Amino acid sequence: MKIILASDHAGLELRQELVAGLRERGVAFEDVGPSSRESVDYPDFATKVARAVAAGQYAHGVLVCGTGIGMSIVANKYPGVRAALCTTEFEARMARAHNDANVLCLGQRVVGAGVARAILEAFLATPFEGGRHEKRVQKIREAESER
Repeated sequence: MKIILASDHAGLELRQELVAGLRERGVAFEDVGPSSRESVDYPDFATKVARAVAAGQYAHGVLVCGTGIGMSIVANKYPGVRAALCTTEFEARMARAHNDANVLCLGQRVVGAGVARAILEAFLATPFEGGRHEKRVQKIREAESER
């Protein structure tokens, strides 16, 4: 499993913390920036991740901004992306198990580094349950095709 990560300037430090955690765990990833605290537009970075996940280049994506809200809004504009803004491990597990979420969004101003690491670990460790949830995810796919 390989994942792709990005942030804006407001999520830089938390993204770097998550990258360190992935390195420690030996998880393959690509970090697509930014590399400084200089102001950037979050939609540009959300788009990079969303397009790559939607194209199947990565199993999962991670997006970090100040609150996670902007990143999740942008990522969910792309068909095939199911981005979930999570503030707890429980939300991360449910997003994967019930919604087959493939992009995790986090807010640096909302969760601390330790909590964010735990949320990411829960997200990556939890499989989609399928079953009764599959038909619901299929309905999401059908809604995307109405665009």
